[in-house]
Amino acid sequence: MDKLPGLGDMGGMLNQLRQLQGDLVKAQKELAKETVTAEVADGAIKIVITGDQRLTSLEISPEAAADPNLSKLLMEGFNDALEASRQMAKDRLGPLSQGLNF
Repeated sequence: MDKLPGLGDMGGMLNQLRQLQGDLVKAQKELAKETVTAEVADGAIKIVITGDQRLTSLEISPEAAADPNLSKLLMEGFNDALEASRQMAKDRLGPLSQGLNF
C-alpha cells in the first residue's frame, strides 16, 4: 500500500529520492574531475581548483613572487578560484533538485 491518506504516493517519492541520490553522487564525482582557473596580476598568478575545491595547480611568475603584495594577490586568486568552483558546483547540482515533485 503505497498511498496513505494525506501523504501521496510514498513509493514514487522514495524512487525519486533514490534517483536523486544516485544523480548527486554521479555529479559530485564529475565535479571532482572538472577544474576552474583563476588568474590575477595579468596572469602572473594562476590557480587551478577542482569542482570539489581541491587545489591542483599554483603557478607564480618570478615577477609576482617578488611583488610586495604577493599575499594579497594570492588571496584574491584563491578567492576567485573558490567562487568559480562554487558556482560550477551550483550550476551542476542545482538542476537536480528542480525535478522533485513533492
